[in-house]
Amino acid sequence: MNAGLMRALASVLLIALIALCLLWEGWLAPLRPGGSWLILKGAPLLLALPGVLSGRRYTSQWLSMLVLLYFTEGVVRAFDRGEAATLALIEMALACVLFCAALMHARLTAPSRPASAPDAP
Repeated sequence: MNAGLMRALASVLLIALIALCLLWEGWLAPLRPGGSWLILKGAPLLLALPGVLSGRRYTSQWLSMLVLLYFTEGVVRAFDRGEAATLALIEMALACVLFCAALMHARLTAPSRPASAPDAP
């Protein structure tokens, strides 16, 4: 695995999660007919988009924490009925894989660490 592949994967997954948030709360299965203010839940993800697209390690680090909120929302809303449950499962899958891709990108782009000294007897 290389950092470029993880950055590309994280970018695609982040864009997909943003699109899912917008479509879900805007048109597919909003909490209220006609949409709701919950459509703004995708806004924090938009803040991460420039950093992820440019491959910034720090962005991958905090995105891996942020995406856990979307996974949690998916778990809670998976118990809804109808299309919302399906969308919640998709959100959970996207968030889980994005979490792994962001962590791997952060790990692969970490500065080299000095070799540890041998343990003294």
